[in-house]
Amino acid sequence: MEYRKLKDQDKDEDPTGDDLESLRGKALSVPVNPLSTLGGGPSNRQWKRKSIVTLALTILTSSQSILIVWSKRAGKYDYSVTTANFSVETLKCVLSLAFLMRIWKREGVTEDNRLSTTLNEVSVYPIPAALYLVKNLLQYYIFAYVDAPGYQILKNLNIISTGVLYRIILKRELSEIQWAAFILLCAGCTTAQLNSNSDRVLDTPVQGWIMAIVMALLSGFAGVYTEAIIKKRPSRNINVQNFWLYIFGMIFNAIAIFIQDFDAVMNKGFFHGYSLITTIMILNHALSGIAVSMVMKYADNIVKVYSTSVAMLLTAVVSVFLFGFHLSLAFFLGSIVVSVSIYLHSIGKPRR
Repeated sequence: MEYRKLKDQDKDEDPTGDDLESLRGKALSVPVNPLSTLGGGPSNRQWKRKSIVTLALTILTSSQSILIVWSKRAGKYDYSVTTANFSVETLKCVLSLAFLMRIWKREGVTEDNRLSTTLNEVSVYPIPAALYLVKNLLQYYIFAYVDAPGYQILKNLNIISTGVLYRIILKRELSEIQWAAFILLCAGCTTAQLNSNSDRVLDTPVQGWIMAIVMALLSGFAGVYTEAIIKKRPSRNINVQNFWLYIFGMIFNAIAIFIQDFDAVMNKGFFHGYSLITTIMILNHALSGIAVSMVMKYADNIVKVYSTSVAMLLTAVVSVFLFGFHLSLAFFLGSIVVSVSIYLHSIGKPRR
C-alpha cells in the first residue's frame, strides 16, 4: 500500500486530518470566505461533520459497557458472545446497504457509490477483520493470567500502540507536546481505573504481559490500517467501504463461531439466551462500529482514541446512578489528567 502517496493525498484533499484542532486555530488558517461566515463554508461543514461523528461515537461507546452488564444474568452471559459479534457485523452490513440504497435513490449510482469493486480494492479489507479476530480470540485466553480489573488497565496499552503505529504507518507527524499528551492520556485512563486491588497487575506473569502487548499492537494496527484503506480513495462513499469491511467481518466472525461455539449453537440454537437488552446491545455495537468508520473517514485514529477514553469516564459517571458505583479519588485525579491531555493535544499541533 502506498502510504507515502496516502500522506500526500491527505495534505491536499483531507483537511480533517488535523485532529482535535481548536476552532480558533482553524479560523486563523482558513482564508476568509463569505459563505463561511454564514456557516456554509466547506471548512465549517467538515468541522461540523467531524464533531457530530465524534460526539456520536463517544455517546455510543459510553453506553456499551452498561448494556453489556445489563445483558448478563447472574453474572454470566446466557447467549453466545460469538453469535452476538456475528449479529453486530451483519447488522452493520445491512445498515450500510440501507444507507447506500437511500443515496442511490436520491443521487443515482455513480463511480464512487457503486457497490461493485475491483479485486485490487477489495483485497485489503480482510486484513483488519483477521487482525480483530485474532485479538478477540486472545482476549479469552489472557484471563488465565490476569483478572478483569487488571485487564482493563493493560488495555490502555492500546493508546500508546495506536500513537506509535499512527506515526510509523501513516507517516503523520505528532509534536512533542502531543506525544506528552498521549502519555498523559494513558496515565490518566489508568489512574481513573485504579482500585485497592490494582497492584495485582504488577504481578501479572510474563505470558500475560506478552499477550497484552500483542493485543494492543493488533488493535492499534487494525485501526490504523483501516483508516489507511478508507482514506486511500477519499471520494469513495463510506457506506460502500463499510459494506465490504463488514462482509469480511461476518466471514471471520463465522469462523470464530465454528472454533468456539459450534456445538452450543447447533444444540441450543443461534439466538439462544437473547433478550431485549441483548438486542439493544447489538444495535448499539453496530451503530458504534459505523461511527468508528465515520471517524476514520472524516477524522483519524487519534480522535477515536480520545473519544473512547472520554467515553470510559462517562460510563463511570453514569454507573453511579445506575449501579451505585462509587467514584474514587483516583477517578477524579485521572479525569483531570485526561482533560489536561485533551487540552495539550489541541494546542500542540505541529507547525508546518
